[in-house]
Amino acid sequence: MKILIIGAGGMIGRKLTAALLKDGSLNGRSIAALTLADIFAPEVPPSQIDIVSVANDLSAEGAAAELIKDRPDVIFHLAAIVSGEAEADFEKGYRINLDGTRLLYEAIRQAGQAESYFPKLVFTSSIAVFGEPLPAVIPDTQVLTPLTSYGTQKAIGELLLADYSRRGIFDGIGIRLPTIVVRPGAPNKAASGFFSGIIREPLVGLEAVLPVAETVRHWFASPRAAVGFLIHAAALNTESLGQRRSLNMPGLSATVGEQIEALERVGGSDAVALIRREPDAKIIEMVAGWPKNFDAQRSIDLGFSGDNNFDDIIRAHIADELNGRIGKP
Repeated sequence: MKILIIGAGGMIGRKLTAALLKDGSLNGRSIAALTLADIFAPEVPPSQIDIVSVANDLSAEGAAAELIKDRPDVIFHLAAIVSGEAEADFEKGYRINLDGTRLLYEAIRQAGQAESYFPKLVFTSSIAVFGEPLPAVIPDTQVLTPLTSYGTQKAIGELLLADYSRRGIFDGIGIRLPTIVVRPGAPNKAASGFFSGIIREPLVGLEAVLPVAETVRHWFASPRAAVGFLIHAAALNTESLGQRRSLNMPGLSATVGEQIEALERVGGSDAVALIRREPDAKIIEMVAGWPKNFDAQRSIDLGFSGDNNFDDIIRAHIADELNGRIGKP
């Protein structure tokens, strides 16, 4: 089996790569070759599997065709610029998140016209495809009403995924990821970044800024869960999806206050004391329209599974990123 990961240099891409290499197979088939692509060539981990790393701007002319020239059996499309950056730079957001996606879909269509080529394609969408007014618990049948450019770009990507799949161009599945916490490394430009920051920074003795009220409720999943979603999606028989190709992933609904309570239980009161309240009107307005809770029974029935509680999410971060220790490095 040949696998292509687009956006392999990002946090989820790196963790997905590690998981695939550790197992050496996907859906019972051995991985023979793995191509890692991102705007900068991703680091190649040691492996017995044939790995190619390439720098590729998916929105550039001919870039998508170059990526699929070896005809990967499974394509993970993770590449995107994040919500805050897409909102701040309108043209860049549409170029990367929409044009790049459509060019990839088109490259696969052109390849399929020239020869027999029908890959599995896993597209990472987002709960940002939903916006107010919303019910307290969002069902699988909720109409897409994005209120950000990022959410709009992801919603269009979902519609294209369904249409290209309907027409037999590829076998597509879209997974709407909850907000991923705790994200390791430096903060990114995502408007949701503070959800990770108020956990990540205090655990290593650094101050974190909280721009919203503790009553704000949101929908979360851990990096471990996100990788599990991707791998399960790639192995899933999509006949059970029908024409509704995109799924809400399982997650945890929690308030910021509940996050902080979990931090205190796991990391102690000294960690909580490092959270500084600094309201940001722009972020407050943006977050107010975000989804708070989901009924993800459809994906659960299809075998997807998420996190049990927020304490476990924090413990997983400590184990995976901090070598099991907390406090100043």
